[in-house]
Amino acid sequence: MAIIWLNLVVVYIASYFSRHIAKPVPTGYGQLWMKPNQWLTAIVMVTFALIAGLRNNIGDTVFYIHSYRISNFTWAEVMAEKDIGFGILQMILKSITDNPQPLIFITALVTNVLIVYVLYKYSKLFELSVYIYITSGLYIVSMNGIRQFLASAIVFAATKYLFEGNWKKYFLVVVFASFFHGSALILIPIYYIVRRKAWTSSTIVLLAGSVILIVGYSVISNAIFSAIADTHYSEYQNFQEGGANIIRVAISAVPLVFAFLGRHKLREIFPYGDYVVNMSLLNFVVMAIATQNWIFARFTIYFGLYNVILMSWVISLFAKKQQKLVYYLVIGFYFVYFYYENVVTLDIIYKSDFLKF
Repeated sequence: MAIIWLNLVVVYIASYFSRHIAKPVPTGYGQLWMKPNQWLTAIVMVTFALIAGLRNNIGDTVFYIHSYRISNFTWAEVMAEKDIGFGILQMILKSITDNPQPLIFITALVTNVLIVYVLYKYSKLFELSVYIYITSGLYIVSMNGIRQFLASAIVFAATKYLFEGNWKKYFLVVVFASFFHGSALILIPIYYIVRRKAWTSSTIVLLAGSVILIVGYSVISNAIFSAIADTHYSEYQNFQEGGANIIRVAISAVPLVFAFLGRHKLREIFPYGDYVVNMSLLNFVVMAIATQNWIFARFTIYFGLYNVILMSWVISLFAKKQQKLVYYLVIGFYFVYFYYENVVTLDIIYKSDFLKF
């Protein structure tokens, strides 16, 4: 974990100073956006990409490495696979080198550059978003579900189209992302769910639906798995690793609680706040359902990043004299959670052939 702790320190410091030497830029909705320094932001991107890209373990990384080494990636094999975009990427790389490290590095590079870019554009406190991206566990998760997190980052990069209501461009990006992981297609119907005012009757429906799914999980899950029985997701039916940790569910609810209490002010200072809140709400709902079966938590990969954006705006919902205290409380709160989740519970060990501490 030493390299992960070092990563946390480096990217936080770089993003912190990038915001403090930011330049005011007028936005299209009559406000000034403090644009973080691009060079320091680039350091954040490079640091994330290097550490994630030069690993040789964590989660399913070892399986991707093994698969890359033993596969030939012919056109016939690629077309027979479920996510042809990722297959084509591997086929191209395999024609250049038999070393699987470039695959890990390129996926980490694209994933983290896209994520940091969106955080750079829409976070109120850029360094806090970068910090929470790591301490909420999402950065570690990006090294586990490689294909799905890559697809998520691609769709996340289309946040601009989601906010502006440009459904044609948004759907095109979603379809492209689905070539890397088919589950990305769920973002098409989700588009119509989140493009509405937060904390309305639709919010109540979402929360009520999650309660129904949790209470009636045994019946509903059978129906869901029957529906996907003939797809490549049918393997999830036999997934038996228990439910998601209730603490993770509580963590996902934290920014939502503050966003609800300060909902009127949030709309004033962040015109796209309703859409971010709705995405965060979906993240909470899916996490709540995942307490019954952990596999559903994988869908939070598409929503959890909006929690990171939302938390960066939460500080501004407090009175001016309270904001510094809340800021440090958030830092401490997520630090404790990160230590508990990744050191105490998961005992994450980072390994690399290039970075050794």
